[in-house]
Amino acid sequence: MKKYNLTLIGILFFSLSFSQSVIEKDDESSVTNDVYKRTHHTEKELVILPQQRMREADVMWSRKIWREIDLRQKMNLPLYYPQEDIATNETVDRDNLFKALYDAVIRGENSMRAFNAELDDEFRQELTREELQQAVEGKEFPVYYKSLNLYTQGEDSVDVNGNKVIKEMGRKNELRQSDIIKWRLKEQWFFDKQRSMMDVKIIGIAPLKQDRNEKLELTGTYTPICWFYFQDARKILKNSQAFNLVKNEAENKTFEDIFIKRMFSSTIVKEGNVYNRKVDQYMVGLDALLEAERIKTEIFNIEHDLWEY
Repeated sequence: MKKYNLTLIGILFFSLSFSQSVIEKDDESSVTNDVYKRTHHTEKELVILPQQRMREADVMWSRKIWREIDLRQKMNLPLYYPQEDIATNETVDRDNLFKALYDAVIRGENSMRAFNAELDDEFRQELTREELQQAVEGKEFPVYYKSLNLYTQGEDSVDVNGNKVIKEMGRKNELRQSDIIKWRLKEQWFFDKQRSMMDVKIIGIAPLKQDRNEKLELTGTYTPICWFYFQDARKILKNSQAFNLVKNEAENKTFEDIFIKRMFSSTIVKEGNVYNRKVDQYMVGLDALLEAERIKTEIFNIEHDLWEY
């Protein structure tokens, strides 16, 4: 009996000491923007949950689909905001989708790559960091001091050696981040006979910028900046927090959650076809939207028709 009592007393002291050590680890002096330390999204392990491995023999039907996500739609706002300059940077716990991926490429984080969108959407030509930076931040050029001399006023100042005196380095053709209001998705739908289900996998995503003329007026057209290979991007998206539209910040999502769980609104702009043409090349206006709905319904019916009731 005495041994039993001593064992209970030992367990009690051990539990008390353990709980005390846990409390002591909580640093009350640390400055945080929340009432608790938020690490659920930002400190996830870099182990990516693998997608279902596919065999060619198991795919009995497949089709490539291109979609466009309009960030002006309410459901897609977490991909567009926050829109802030680096100088202000009031939101410190999250970035918008483009900034998260762009910064990862520039920093060379987790082997993140960008591909040339002017060539094609087949991920054949990889962009260097310098090429992507020039496409986004513009081409750098020197700004020279102007002479204050009454007779040479307005001319570039020169030093004793006759060299122009550089005031600072400026940039031209710099991309406005707010002009990226659309994203293009390339995905593949397929029927897996091994699992007896229709499934979809995103292959790549591309930001689309609004085109402007020489007077910086919008032209109404859109141009892809680059392509991001989605499997590479998942390493960044899984630790990039996005705002929860149901106004519960304790349950914020990551960008990976939004794409994998299909929590976005989009419109089909192209399907794999013999002409390799987009919907807007043979349909206009409302007819193009109806054609996009027809393609979506056709994919649903293909899976539905494979079953017997």
